[in-house]
Amino acid sequence: MTDATQAHAGVAEPHEEPSALGLDPGGFVALSMLVVIAMMLVARVPAMIARALDQRIASIRAQLDEAGRLRAEAEALKAEYEGKARDADREIAELHAAAQRQAGQIVAQAKADAEALVARHQAMAEDKIAAAERHAVEEIRARAATAAAAAAARIIAEQTPGEADRALIDSTIESLGKAH
Repeated sequence: MTDATQAHAGVAEPHEEPSALGLDPGGFVALSMLVVIAMMLVARVPAMIARALDQRIASIRAQLDEAGRLRAEAEALKAEYEGKARDADREIAELHAAAQRQAGQIVAQAKADAEALVARHQAMAEDKIAAAERHAVEEIRARAATAAAAAAARIIAEQTPGEADRALIDSTIESLGKAH
């Protein structure tokens, strides 16, 4: 096979690794890493990283402390509002009991007022009945007196002659004149 055919056939010829100053490419990578690490040490990069980490730790601690303080405040507020809720429940119970007592008093007062009103109306009705009875008795007495006077006048007129009547009238007129 010819050189061209071998190159096309995919057979690679052995070649030499490039090197400079006696270092191959892996050596140069290692050397450059050592230089970077040395520069970092000279520039105190680990101390700066440690300070940054310390600051971050301090910031996290401050946040945790703040969170703890906020939690304590929240628990205090929760306890305060639970106390207020208990107080409100107690007040509601007291107001409910007071309202029930007051309603009972109002009902009792209304019953007493109604009984007093019924008693007053009953007394007024009894007074009206008594007055009506008295009026009826007086009216009956007046009619009886009128009937008795009429009957007496009729009896007197039938039994007394006219002259005696005139003398009786004259004596009555004279007695009236003397009384005044």
